[in-house]
Amino acid sequence: MCMRKVLVGLTFCTCYLAFYLTNKYVLSILKFTYPTLFQGWQTLIGGLLLHVSWKLGWVEINSNSRSNVLTWLPASVLFVGIIYAGSRALSRLAIPVFLTLHNAAEVIICGHQKCFRKEKMSPARICSALFLLAAAGCLPFNDAQFDPDGYFWAVIHLFCMGAYKILQKSQKPNALSDIDQQYLNYIFSAVLLAFASHPTGDLLSVLDFPFLYFYRFHSSCCASGFLGFFLMFSTAKLKSLMAPGQCAAWIFFAKALAG
Repeated sequence: MCMRKVLVGLTFCTCYLAFYLTNKYVLSILKFTYPTLFQGWQTLIGGLLLHVSWKLGWVEINSNSRSNVLTWLPASVLFVGIIYAGSRALSRLAIPVFLTLHNAAEVIICGHQKCFRKEKMSPARICSALFLLAAAGCLPFNDAQFDPDGYFWAVIHLFCMGAYKILQKSQKPNALSDIDQQYLNYIFSAVLLAFASHPTGDLLSVLDFPFLYFYRFHSSCCASGFLGFFLMFSTAKLKSLMAPGQCAAWIFFAKALAG
């Protein structure tokens, strides 16, 4: 069991690092800045792979309850905001800067639990949240490559992430598993982003993309789709096999590698 946990943790770290490096390559090096298409592709691949895994019996999906699906709908809307704004931000910011701002979503979660739910919090967690807030607040003043648009989208990303986590924690126990939630997120995001690609201009603008017919663009996009799925799957396994403290340690290690 111990070896299995280590293998799952290492797989998660590998997927995490590869996912962000691949996305950064597509967004910043190839400059494929069409988020409705890029994120729509990733969610479509993730949804298809998760559906195939379900049909093969590798995962269990129980999202037949209409009330549970409708209750989760606002979270799926926030998920679209997370991936769309995250894609816009990552295309303009360095990975360490993006992840520092991404981590600041924990401040929103802690603030909500402390101020609105009146939950008791350990001094260590409060200090951690304050440290994350200070780190994110100092970034714009110490970033030699400061990009206002990048920070703007990063702030939207972290607010959507914080609200998403709050909604996730407020769900009734056993209403929807993490896999169920992600399956609904994939379906909703793929459909919404497909419809949004024309009004945003991405569908027509992509025809002018210089690397549209290059194999490195195709291979990178395929890799990003598969890595996104494997990252989601390994994250679910990590949470199911380990205690919250162990899981948080692996996530911290993965972010340290990526940053």
